[in-house]
Amino acid sequence: MPVWALGLVPLVLIVAALVALLTIGGDTLGERPGPPAEELAVEQTLLRPGEIELTLRNVGPDPVDVEQVFVNDAYVDFSEGTEEVGRLGAQTLTLDYPWQEGSPLLVTMLTATGATIEHEIDVAVATPEADGGFYGLMALLGTYVGVIPVALGMLFLPFLGRVREQWVRVFMAATIGLLGFLAVDAYLEGTEIGTESTGAFGGVALLFIGAALAYLGLVALDRYLRARRERAETAGAGAFQLSLLVAIGIGLHNLGEGLAIGSAYAIGELALGAFLVFGFALHNTTEGLAIVAPLAAHRRPSLLRLAALGLIAGAPAILGAFIGASVYNPEIATFLIGLGIGAIVQVIVQLVPAIRDRAGRALYPASVGGIIAGVAILYVTGLLISV
Repeated sequence: MPVWALGLVPLVLIVAALVALLTIGGDTLGERPGPPAEELAVEQTLLRPGEIELTLRNVGPDPVDVEQVFVNDAYVDFSEGTEEVGRLGAQTLTLDYPWQEGSPLLVTMLTATGATIEHEIDVAVATPEADGGFYGLMALLGTYVGVIPVALGMLFLPFLGRVREQWVRVFMAATIGLLGFLAVDAYLEGTEIGTESTGAFGGVALLFIGAALAYLGLVALDRYLRARRERAETAGAGAFQLSLLVAIGIGLHNLGEGLAIGSAYAIGELALGAFLVFGFALHNTTEGLAIVAPLAAHRRPSLLRLAALGLIAGAPAILGAFIGASVYNPEIATFLIGLGIGAIVQVIVQLVPAIRDRAGRALYPASVGGIIAGVAILYVTGLLISV
């Protein structure tokens, strides 16, 4: 028997057994005792004048049918897409209610079985319309907090090219400290968002799935670029490749920052102004320094390549702001933040050999000082950011 047939036979038997269990297995076990287990989670809330739109997800085992809805104990008319929501199914409720700006709202949903499901809106704020002005503002915010600060930080390249080799290693160690702080900060943010999500598609587990995918993806990209470099035998290409990986890692992190900015803007919790821009600019300028640090001891790349690195690192903040303000979903956000964590960890692994001294040590007084300095810089500048 051919090898493929040996693998196909058990696969067919497994599929047949699963189909049989699905079709007749439930009938043999009988009905579950007790009342239905009904669980509805609110994935998204949109507020328009005289209208509240709720996107619901059934995260329980039994179907749910919403019969009545109350807002602040007042009965309201509503329209729904489907009468009954099955396991992991979604439904949109549109409530006719003259809500007032800034007031708290308590939405109570009564199901067909008499169960009540509540959703609280702390402060009622109109959801911004996704028009040209909205996307223009998000693009401007993303540019202010992502693209411009990274570009300013990259201006340190001529300075780094003139310092001694041991100081270059210190700056590389500071880069590791910067990236390590970003990874820890993203992990804490991702676990918080994942915990607050519905959990229907994994919750916090998506953080680790995203991190694993990004790490393995960047490992594959690094191997591919390394093979191309060895074939081309291009001088200085290894340093540029390392800077590219740093830029990708920072870009994925800035995607998460953009998500936070956009979602805060959508619910009215973002204080737009000079202080926000200044805080992010100072905080993210250090990211530009991290990108150019691997290039310090090598031939300087062209301005076009430097601009590409800056855009790879900074522009995702614009995309994140778009997503966060228009179609924000906690589980999508958790997954995207996980991508940033995995990318950053992989870049740190790539950077460690660059800080080794002539004795082969990665940790010695100068490198430890650089790592601590990198962490301290991001910690202090992060205090200026309120998102």
